[in-house]
Amino acid sequence: MIILGIDPGTATTGFGVIDYNKKNKNPFRCIAYGTIETSPKQDAGERLKRINFDLNEIIKKYKPEMASVESLFFFKNLKTAMPVSQARGVIIFTLSKKNVPFIEITPQQAKNAITGYGKATKSQVQKMIKNLLNLEKIPKPDDAADALALAITCAQLIKFNH
Repeated sequence: MIILGIDPGTATTGFGVIDYNKKNKNPFRCIAYGTIETSPKQDAGERLKRINFDLNEIIKKYKPEMASVESLFFFKNLKTAMPVSQARGVIIFTLSKKNVPFIEITPQQAKNAITGYGKATKSQVQKMIKNLLNLEKIPKPDDAADALALAITCAQLIKFNH
């Protein structure tokens, strides 16, 4: 099953695509990861259009059967929470329009699924992602690594619910 993980942001939206096959010894295989970048020089509408366009291209290329989107569980700064919420809206709209079922996952759920500890550090999560996906190095940037964590978490939730 092809699963797309998405870590929303206005400046940088991370994405990670994995193949999950529970019959394999290592059920997780990394297909692709990266970021959708927007310029702070663009107005909000242009930035959101870029996220929509690029996400459409990612969906067209990798044909995910399922997606996971990081939910905005809490925020420290209202100024950044609002644009991230707007990006999440565009992402959820795009997934829905392309008929890609999705679940929302909190950062704590992802940390718990990846490391077994909901308050794990970013470094601990990244090392586990590297190991779970059998990668040579930790995926960069952080937004892409977070998106891969969301995709793996989605696969683990599917495993336990099916």
